[in-house]
Amino acid sequence: MKTRLIIIGIVLLQLAVNAQEKDWLTYYEKSNFLETPRYDETIKYSKKLAESSEFIEYETFGESVQGRDLPFLIIDKNKNFTPESVKESENAVLFIEACIHPGESEGKDAGLMLIRDIIIHEKYPELLENTTLLFIPIFNTDGHERFSAYNRINQNGPKEMGWRTTAENLNLNRDFLKADAPEMQQWLKLFNKWLPDMFIDIHTTDGADYQYSLTYGMHTMGDMNEEQSAWQNEYLINVEEKLIEDDILMFPYVSFRRWHDPRSGLIRRTASPRFSTGYVANQNRPALLVETHMLKDYKTRVDATYHLLRHSIEVIDNSNTELKEINKNADLETKQLAGKELVLSYYTSQDDSIMVKFKGVEYDIVHSDLTDDIWVQFSDKPKDYNLVLFDKLMPSKTVVIPDAYIIPVEWTEVINRLEMHDIQFTTLQESKEFEIETYKFSNVSFANAPFEGRQMVQDFELEEISIKKLFPAGSVIVPTNQRTAKIIAHILEPIGPDSYVSWGFFNSIFERKEYVETYVMEKMAREMIKENPELLEQYEQAVKDNPEFYNNQWVKLFWFFERTPYWDKQKNIYPVGKIYNTKL
Repeated sequence: MKTRLIIIGIVLLQLAVNAQEKDWLTYYEKSNFLETPRYDETIKYSKKLAESSEFIEYETFGESVQGRDLPFLIIDKNKNFTPESVKESENAVLFIEACIHPGESEGKDAGLMLIRDIIIHEKYPELLENTTLLFIPIFNTDGHERFSAYNRINQNGPKEMGWRTTAENLNLNRDFLKADAPEMQQWLKLFNKWLPDMFIDIHTTDGADYQYSLTYGMHTMGDMNEEQSAWQNEYLINVEEKLIEDDILMFPYVSFRRWHDPRSGLIRRTASPRFSTGYVANQNRPALLVETHMLKDYKTRVDATYHLLRHSIEVIDNSNTELKEINKNADLETKQLAGKELVLSYYTSQDDSIMVKFKGVEYDIVHSDLTDDIWVQFSDKPKDYNLVLFDKLMPSKTVVIPDAYIIPVEWTEVINRLEMHDIQFTTLQESKEFEIETYKFSNVSFANAPFEGRQMVQDFELEEISIKKLFPAGSVIVPTNQRTAKIIAHILEPIGPDSYVSWGFFNSIFERKEYVETYVMEKMAREMIKENPELLEQYEQAVKDNPEFYNNQWVKLFWFFERTPYWDKQKNIYPVGKIYNTKL
């Protein structure tokens, strides 16, 4: 009788456990791993997690332009839910972001399941002992609700998914430095409030076919602090070994020398600060870009993401103190950049390479009678290739960092952006003249079409100049002895790949605002030549050197106009100055 009661008790307990587990199934799991939940269902499940555990806090960090809350979860086993209390606990902070591109939703479904399994089901009781987790299930909430089965033409599931851009048609993963989108401006406040120790951004790739479920991007090729580069390489080795035990293959995110053709060779590049990982790396924090393979079925992609996140937490749990110390040292190093050279952009050398094994698939390249070009046809047969990989970064554009930058008060949009990036500055209380180094632009060209809502400056030439300039009260001095010095330089140095000059914040300085009538300038030009005969020779040489430009009367006479006292002396002069300590 006693044995029977024990058996009945075990059965009842198992039924209760099964009922509880069934109650905690996500929408994705209930759909037989074929669908991803809409916004309301995601919020409902996120709140349910927080309401069911003292270790989970549900919060919002702002609103989308259409009025949807921007959600995030804080998971901490010490019940610390503020940056200050977490810092005191000495936990490392891991910030995971999903659905910046809502059509790429693996991170949302994997993240919610993993949080449930760690905290609710206690499946991995050893995890999050030394790590505080911040999780954004949906960053681009408005794009998420532009739901359709036809939003990702190259992608194998889920059945329906969100749209790539915000309601304003902005791609948030091009907006980290320029920060035009209100959603991004609120994200920056969250990031700077917490200043995490590592960041993971989850995407789904486009591109060629291959065997890997996951590819990744990380700043491990020498474009970060040496200690951080070493830690990240060790992290990747550990995670890859653990994923192999899960039968999950991972490889660096690469481009091909010829589009879609792996045999042409593989190229690794680094991200500029318009992108999430490039931005976070320039904030001196390790950042991982996850790109699941779009041709794998949705369950395979979600499972791979789940285990990658699980193993990432495990690595950070075991090295939290080391990681925090390395990041602290990188911040201190950055504060001392004044007078030193900073690389703003890199290119990948194609003179130096290594051989790697690449797990691809068999494919043919045939001629297309439709486009009269090549057509790559991938098969479903796995094939390992020995391929050349180019992964040596070389400096492309560098700049010597000054002690400070100074920005005139009238450039309020730029000054406001500095605050968003948590950049410290002082404000002039009265007008003051400074000796500054700045730039004069020439041969400025613009993109033929808008990009991310802006008319970008495509190319220019620079001349460094020294001038004395009166800066009005309200102008700001931005010292570079702060941990955000790299972000400051990327914003304010025109040659930076995502500088505010390149993004069009200063386009008005390139515009001519006063004009001259041809009959006036015809007479004045002759008077100028009479006073300085060499001017005619210079003019004729200019026309000869660039006949396509000097192709009408107006342009030719403007050549002379530029050399009169009436010409706008501020045109093409960069209003931002560089100051050195002796001139502060």
